Amino acid sequence: MSRLDDLIQELCPDGVEYKTVDEVCSISKGVQYNKENMNDIGSYPVMNGGMNPSGYIEKYNTDENTIIISQGGASAGYVNYQTVKFWAGAHCYIVRPKSIVHNRYLYHFLKQKEYLLQKCQYGAGIPALAKSTVTKLEVPVPPMEVQCEIVKYLDNFTELTAELTAELTARKKQYEYYKQYCFDSIQNAPIKHITDIALVKARVGWQRLTKAEYLTHGEYYLITGTDFDMAGGINFEHCVYVTKERYDMDANIQVHKDDILITKDGTLGKVALLKQEPTKLTTLNSGVFRIHITDKLVLPKYLYHFFTSKYFIDFVESVKTGSTIPHLTQSGLVSLDIPIPPLEEQERIVSILDRFDALCNDISIGLPAEIEARKKQYEYYRDKLLTFKEKVL
Repeated sequence: MSRLDDLIQELCPDGVEYKTVDEVCSISKGVQYNKENMNDIGSYPVMNGGMNPSGYIEKYNTDENTIIISQGGASAGYVNYQTVKFWAGAHCYIVRPKSIVHNRYLYHFLKQKEYLLQKCQYGAGIPALAKSTVTKLEVPVPPMEVQCEIVKYLDNFTELTAELTAELTARKKQYEYYKQYCFDSIQNAPIKHITDIALVKARVGWQRLTKAEYLTHGEYYLITGTDFDMAGGINFEHCVYVTKERYDMDANIQVHKDDILITKDGTLGKVALLKQEPTKLTTLNSGVFRIHITDKLVLPKYLYHFFTSKYFIDFVESVKTGSTIPHLTQSGLVSLDIPIPPLEEQERIVSILDRFDALCNDISIGLPAEIEARKKQYEYYRDKLLTFKEKVL
């Protein structure tokens, strides 16, 4: 970074001036666009309070290369950069820098502060981010030549991450293709009812826990739907705890190695396989099914892969109930029939799909590991490059 060091030494050796976000840019909100008028595909994405488009429409209200911040919803505070024309919705802040700040420089700065913005969410129902939380942030404003050089460095990291992410997306499509192929190839296998091969249970018969009853530490984990990770496991670091009395109430939902867990309320059909015995005694909240295999001729990993296949996804869609908040009921799930080939064939399918699963989801190897490494590298240099001595005026 010798060129950047030289520029700083030449153009701002005594430090740089800090200005509030309000001084260096304008921030406005988008315009409401009703969900029922959106499509799954279309010319222009509708950006609202989430990290991804709410849908697509055939008109736009904001040009490409624009910084946006989620204003409302669980992702309030998320900072994004739109490279295409789009419709900015009512839960979207549009950030337009003034001439003294480079657009991408401001984006990298706001991305650095994203964790802080998300911590400042308010509201008991739908979380929101106050505009004042953004505008009062203080931005170091070096000369434009220095900003451009910083942007060049940081954009190299984000472009590489984007390329790796695109490759990972292609790999995931390949994974889904082979998963479908594997299960298509065994449709002549013996069909077994899920209750013939496994115990299927969710928490029933005792009062729903309130947030006040969750413990921040203890000896008994409680798994909820938010504890499922992207790799098909459970993030126990995020788990809350319950008392021994709550744990003892139902032995059928006490979780052990090789159990498969499936979410049943809200976001349906998230799947996790317990590959090891939990380090603490563990139970479930009411939003999660426990699938405990009772047939020794069924491999847990085979059943796990089946539950992540399109066959199961389509099944869930066919039996779910509820319109506003969807539910997968006990009676719905226990109506499931599953093809069960011989153990040798199950092992072959598991071997193929495990390799793809690891390449696509395991953050310790393959593309996920490389993407994670690049993100950490980007964050390290972003923090380093956006730290300046403040100039005394």
